[in-house]
Amino acid sequence: MKGEIKVLIADDHAIIREGLKRIISFEEDIEIVGEAEDGDKVISLLERIVPDVVLLDCNMPIKNGIEVLKSIKNNSETIKVIMLTIENDRNTIHAAIHIGADGYVLKDSAGTEIVNAIRMVYKGEKYIDKSLVSMLFLDIKSKDRKYSSALDKLSKREIEVLIKISKGLSNKEIGEQLFLSEKTIKNYATNLFRKIDVDDRVQATIFAIENKIEEYYKKRYSEE
Repeated sequence: MKGEIKVLIADDHAIIREGLKRIISFEEDIEIVGEAEDGDKVISLLERIVPDVVLLDCNMPIKNGIEVLKSIKNNSETIKVIMLTIENDRNTIHAAIHIGADGYVLKDSAGTEIVNAIRMVYKGEKYIDKSLVSMLFLDIKSKDRKYSSALDKLSKREIEVLIKISKGLSNKEIGEQLFLSEKTIKNYATNLFRKIDVDDRVQATIFAIENKIEEYYKKRYSEE
């Protein structure tokens, strides 16, 4: 099973790269296939190797993380990209969301968080660090808007799943809290994404925050 998930690490700080390599070295199913200290080297490496996941620093010299993310997304349909960021780097995070990064992890996240993010995006899911969900909430909460009519299409259970997604929980964690299988949660997520017209968990999280999903839930089901 060793090397099932091939990872490229891109960060201009050697100490960060070494820390990530150390974390990943304990995982039997993940293998480091390359590392880079600037954006140009990432793009050059990707001409010779094809990793499954790129851990990509948002702020690198020569070409920054956003430029590299654009290049990867324009040239590959299979490579997943997890942005390595800091909590106050709001503009970069919003730009990465717009381009379509697959994951967003804080540089000082626990090792288990980073490994979990790698495995989730490898499986085709999106991942966003729970602390970054809080940041998005602070950015969006001041906006005054009516609830989207798409919310009325959702069942009670779908809304409950959307609330959990908006808190940064994985399908497995949601299943444990709602006493449902991970596969069942994935089915609920797929259906609700279609109903609210979003492509992934990050877009769903933004939708949920913009529409004050918990407040909507309480109003809709307050008489039960």
